[in-house]
Amino acid sequence: MCHDRAMPFDHNDHYHRLLLRQLPHGCRTALDVGCGTGRFARRLAERGIEVDAIDPSAEVIDAARALSPGPGGGRPAPRFRRADVTRTVLPREHYDFVSCLASLHHMPFGTVAALRDALAPGGVLAVLGCYPEVSAADRAWSLAAVPANAAARLAVAVGERVRPSRGGPGRFTGVRTPSVRAPVKRPEMPLEEVRREAAALLPGSTLRRLLFWRYLLVYRKPGGR
Repeated sequence: MCHDRAMPFDHNDHYHRLLLRQLPHGCRTALDVGCGTGRFARRLAERGIEVDAIDPSAEVIDAARALSPGPGGGRPAPRFRRADVTRTVLPREHYDFVSCLASLHHMPFGTVAALRDALAPGGVLAVLGCYPEVSAADRAWSLAAVPANAAARLAVAVGERVRPSRGGPGRFTGVRTPSVRAPVKRPEMPLEEVRREAAALLPGSTLRRLLFWRYLLVYRKPGGR
């Protein structure tokens, strides 16, 4: 399952660096699907990438806009828009990079075909997905993740308490995310089914099981530079 309780350690944020390593060389345009409050979209924009970020929840889109720099903020801001990707016509062969973080299980898996078609030649689709525990292998990985999860949460919680802010010692730093959480849904598609569907819809893609109840699916569209 997707374990995203209200704790200081966020499983999706943990994999941001891994996802950023999937960026194609010379990436200029990106689409972040199911962007939530926009953390990953902002990390893409910080790299000078032109980012469209969509989510069906008006509440989280409002929060994402509130957390993003305005004009003169010193860095480009993503274009946040309320939209359901399953009902949206995406531009064909437009984006160099399409990301989908812990949101694909909220929609039919076949939606990846539309994301594939929105990639420019040589573009990359990166899905950080969730899966249910149905096999012995799933349960073994879940057991391995439990102590790592607890240690990571403890480390982040301690760091938050001891990190000084600009306002003086002992105070928390930075801008806090509004208390808005994207809708949570339990994943239903087993990992082996994801693997089979991906092989059919995203030929040549790779799928890698990760800790913290996640997988990474990467597809590179043929062509490009």
